[in-house]
Amino acid sequence: MNFEDIKDHKDLQKISKDMAWQHFEELAAFIFRENDFLVEVRKVKTLKKKRRQYDVIAKRGNKTILVECKKWAGNRYRLSALKAAAQKHEERSEFYKVLTNEAAMPIIVTFIEEEILIFEGVPIIPIFKLNSFINEKERGVDSLKAGAEDALNSEISQSH
Repeated sequence: MNFEDIKDHKDLQKISKDMAWQHFEELAAFIFRENDFLVEVRKVKTLKKKRRQYDVIAKRGNKTILVECKKWAGNRYRLSALKAAAQKHEERSEFYKVLTNEAAMPIIVTFIEEEILIFEGVPIIPIFKLNSFINEKERGVDSLKAGAEDALNSEISQSH
């Protein structure tokens, strides 16, 4: 796929909708590469006969972001599946930290904007907001997570 042809938000949405999940992972990786991250796609890590797969591992300087891609369309069980995916991804993040001795931030990149922005410390970012998420949070990995938590807190306080 030639992601360089994406010119705007509409192009991104159309291309995302029509692509297979493997290309969705490649698109997320492309967005990180465009922001000067070194990227590995579909990387398997092993420790003591335990294996974990990471859709995208993005590194820049001392920042490491572990990306789980979910190209789900609408279904009524999606929210509970997303919460379960966040819990599993947090566990993969801990596995990565033990294996590499590197702190890494887990995020989930979705096809559509979800009802929740963060679940148990794992930010949930729609693909069309990934670039701005990366660019707005240049202060470090902890700031990325704090930014998602701030957005969630703001959304909660506005609903009350």
